[in-house]
Amino acid sequence: MDERFNKWLLTPVLTLLFVVIMYQYVSPSCSSSCANFGEQPRTGEAGQPAAPSPARRAQAPPEDWERRPQLPPPPRGPPEGPRGAAAPEDEDEEPGDPEDEEEEAAAEEEEEPDPEAPENGSLPRFVPRFNFTPKDLTRFVDFNIKGRDVIVFLHIQKTGGTTFGRHLVKNIRLEQPCSCKAGQKKCTCHRPGKKETWLFSRFSTGWSCGLHADWTELTNCVPAIMEKKDCPRNHSHTRNFYYITMLRDPVSRYLSEWKHVQRGATWKTSLHMCDGRSPTPDELPTCYPGDDWSGVSLREFMDCTYNLANNRQVRMLADLSLVGCYNLTFMNESERNAILLQSAKSNLKNMAFFGLTEFQRKTQFLFERTFNLKFISPFTQFNITRASNVEINEGARRRIEELNFLDVQLYEYARDLFQQRYHRTRQLARQRDRQRRRGERRPQRDHRGHRWPRQEGSPEGAVTEDYNSQVVRW
Repeated sequence: MDERFNKWLLTPVLTLLFVVIMYQYVSPSCSSSCANFGEQPRTGEAGQPAAPSPARRAQAPPEDWERRPQLPPPPRGPPEGPRGAAAPEDEDEEPGDPEDEEEEAAAEEEEEPDPEAPENGSLPRFVPRFNFTPKDLTRFVDFNIKGRDVIVFLHIQKTGGTTFGRHLVKNIRLEQPCSCKAGQKKCTCHRPGKKETWLFSRFSTGWSCGLHADWTELTNCVPAIMEKKDCPRNHSHTRNFYYITMLRDPVSRYLSEWKHVQRGATWKTSLHMCDGRSPTPDELPTCYPGDDWSGVSLREFMDCTYNLANNRQVRMLADLSLVGCYNLTFMNESERNAILLQSAKSNLKNMAFFGLTEFQRKTQFLFERTFNLKFISPFTQFNITRASNVEINEGARRRIEELNFLDVQLYEYARDLFQQRYHRTRQLARQRDRQRRRGERRPQRDHRGHRWPRQEGSPEGAVTEDYNSQVVRW
């Protein structure tokens, strides 16, 4: 009885084993999916290995349980949109395959992160306050360094202009780099194959228009200076001047200038040219009787009513000829301040580029995208400065803000414009990179989707005779 039962049981077991073996050969694609049958991947962790099932964990040695790396918890960022939802700029495109989505996600991870973004992965906290047109936010200069284009750097005191000026002459990747000799402050920045300069700045041409010349002086002086330096045969060609500058938080800039003057620095040789003349001593008196103002206290520095440190950034960016230059009796004070602030905002907005001392990496990013020039080394953000080491009470801070109320308004405007330009330029750069990657992947997608032509007379899905013979032999 037992022998007959064993024979009866052996027949279906062998048949089932034969069917399983044949099924593995006929359907080899099932090997990967069947191996993971019953193990569901954890949602929200695409691209990461799923946690081992209890059965597999039981098969592993106990000492390996603690060695297995634990998957990190999902980031606590803002809720994402529905998966598969197309961005506004992608509405007219057909949905991509999972491989394209994985490649785009990997490419976005390789992009340089926003250095000023919060560390918890949430969206930047910047909220625009001013309305700007797309033309105001889009800055791209077709700078022709081999032609007659010139970059003019308006250097405002204590805004990090010395560091930025050195970047211009020593840190830009050029076909013909600037020639800087040891022991000399000025560098020779010639165009490729020419004896003409493409940069008008302290470290290239020196103070040709006066020490720390402002917008009023530069716009009236630079064209004439460049014509004298240029060859006579090129005077018939049009020259483009691209003005750039750096701004800084008014309180920090004011304290930095105070510490600089306290150490004995002066700018007595500045010309302050306006409408063809320098101001008279009555129009622009000095704050100290001697050669310098070394050792001045912060209170004495703030008590001088005609101190040029007050609202310096607005004054150096505005067109002073609109308010009678330095003649304070030309119009009333409120009207003068309104015109100066509006002029400074307009000139700043129309400049080819401006950066902010507090955002060095973003300044580098915008300059490179504006002029299509690349820096060799990245900018460094110095958070410890002489101004940051000065401890002042809240009353002194409010007094500085009152003395620089025009600069405070200008900086708020400039920071908003700067941030909007940065986000706009970054968005456009991502769109171009995304389109470039899709263009590169299109031939690969077409190659994967190519189907071999079927033989005449063979029905779709039929298996060839050679493959059947191989299966039989297996």
